[in-house]
Amino acid sequence: MIATLPRFRDNTIARCGLIAGVIACGLLADQRIELWGSMLTSLAVWVLFLYWLHRADSATRLALAACVIYATIGEIFLSLVWGLYEYRSGGIPLFVPPGHALLFMLGGAIAVRAPSWIVWFTALGAAPFVVFLVMSGASTLDALLFALFVLCIVFGRAKKLYAVMFVLALAMEIYGTVLGNWRWSADVAWVGLTALNPPLAAGAFYCVLDLLVVSTVARWHSGGAPLVQAAAPGTFPSIAAGGQALGAQRSYCRA
Repeated sequence: MIATLPRFRDNTIARCGLIAGVIACGLLADQRIELWGSMLTSLAVWVLFLYWLHRADSATRLALAACVIYATIGEIFLSLVWGLYEYRSGGIPLFVPPGHALLFMLGGAIAVRAPSWIVWFTALGAAPFVVFLVMSGASTLDALLFALFVLCIVFGRAKKLYAVMFVLALAMEIYGTVLGNWRWSADVAWVGLTALNPPLAAGAFYCVLDLLVVSTVARWHSGGAPLVQAAAPGTFPSIAAGGQALGAQRSYCRA
């Protein structure tokens, strides 16, 4: 019960490379170029987001728009209210919400081609490190985050997407914190937990974001069309998925 895949004319691999390049270069520019770095990064990310939003089908437009809305709400709560992390310049940089949507697109493209075993391989591979961090007291927040991740892959519709995003988000978190774009608080307010900079399971927040987006699109199209249609070679896969999409036992698309 969900939407079709959009027919983009440009190459999926090139699109994924562009997303990764903009995120990597944008974070570097934000850190290294005073004032203008953040502005240029925001401009580049918003232009790409709006361009692809315009070219997408209706289901993918809904998914991308929902991603930006949920990401904005999540950033306000996690950073400004809860204080889990703080951006270098304070507040929330303008490139962050659409940046989440770009990373979401990248994760969706990778998830289409990822094998089903990536779901539990990711969970089982991360588990020993999470246990060590929690037992040593270095990052007790990881217990909560890893539990969120497991819940997403057990009960969520898009299991492969969540596994891919868990890894992608960790890579981006490490890159961003090493550069100094943002920093996670060592002491977690309200719950008395500790955290690394970044937590190993920080990607769980991205998984929850994606779960909300996938669920939103699924509900919107609940009356709908076939689950997922196969993508033509060179097209970019829809991130809109519902019902059985992106599951560990039922694949993201019939490709």
